[in-house]
Amino acid sequence: MIHFGNCVSAALAAVCVSGLAANAAAQDDRVDVDVELVLAVDISYSVDEEEAHRQREGYVAALAHEDVIRSIQGGPLGRIAVTYVEWADTGFQRAAADWTVIASEEDALGFAAQVAAAPFERGHYTAIGSAIADAVRRIDANDYTAPRLIIDLSGDGPQNQGMPLESAHALANQSGVVVNGLPVISASEGRWVRPVEVNLEGYFREHVITGPGAFVLPARAEDEFRVAILRKLVLEIAGAMPSRSELALPDAGTPVVGRAP
Repeated sequence: MIHFGNCVSAALAAVCVSGLAANAAAQDDRVDVDVELVLAVDISYSVDEEEAHRQREGYVAALAHEDVIRSIQGGPLGRIAVTYVEWADTGFQRAAADWTVIASEEDALGFAAQVAAAPFERGHYTAIGSAIADAVRRIDANDYTAPRLIIDLSGDGPQNQGMPLESAHALANQSGVVVNGLPVISASEGRWVRPVEVNLEGYFREHVITGPGAFVLPARAEDEFRVAILRKLVLEIAGAMPSRSELALPDAGTPVVGRAP
C-alpha cells in the first residue's frame, strides 16, 4: 500500500519541478541586451513649460544622434532596452515611451518619435525617491536582461515629497540598479517656481545617485541641456565615465541653486 503522505510529497515535488520549469521557460523568453536604461525626466512645476519642452526635445535629439546609435551598436550585443518616463509627484510617473529595444538607426528614430508625440502632462511636486522606486520596478518587471541596469534621472530641484531617498536607494541597490544624475541648474524664476538655496550638483552627488560608478553630469544652464544629455547617454551606453573636468564641482564662488514650486 502506498502511504498518503508519500503521495502528497510526490505531488508537491511535481508541483515544484513544474514551477521551476515554468520559471526557467520565462527566463528563456527574456531578451538579452547590453543595457537596460530608464530615462527619468522631471516635469514638476519647478520645471517651467518652456524648459520642460526643451528637455524633451533634447532627449529626442540625443536619442536619434549618430553618436548614441554608434555607442549602442558598439556594445557586445549591439542593442539596448530603453524607456522614457516623466515624473513629478509621488503618484505621477508616466511612460511617454514604453520599453523598446534599440539596435539600429531606425529603432532609435522610432523611439524618439514616440517620445516626441507623447501627450504633455505636468505634476506639482518633486518626488525623486518615488521616481527612482518606480524606475526600479520597471526594470525588475520588464522582459529583458542585461549586465548593466541604469536609471538616468534629470531634475532641477531637491526632493520635496515622496519616498525617502534612502529607501529608494535601498531598492535600487537590492536590484543592482545604478542611478546617475543630470541636474539642470538655473537661478531664474518662473510663474510657478522660486530659487532654492541648495547646491544642486552637490545635492545630486550626495543624495540622488547610487551604485557602482554612479556619476553626476550637470547642465549648468538651460542651453547646455542638449549637449549634456547627449554626452551622458553616450557615456552610459558605452559604460564609460565623464572626464575629470566634467566631474569637477564649480568654484565655491559660483552661484549654484535649485528650483522648487
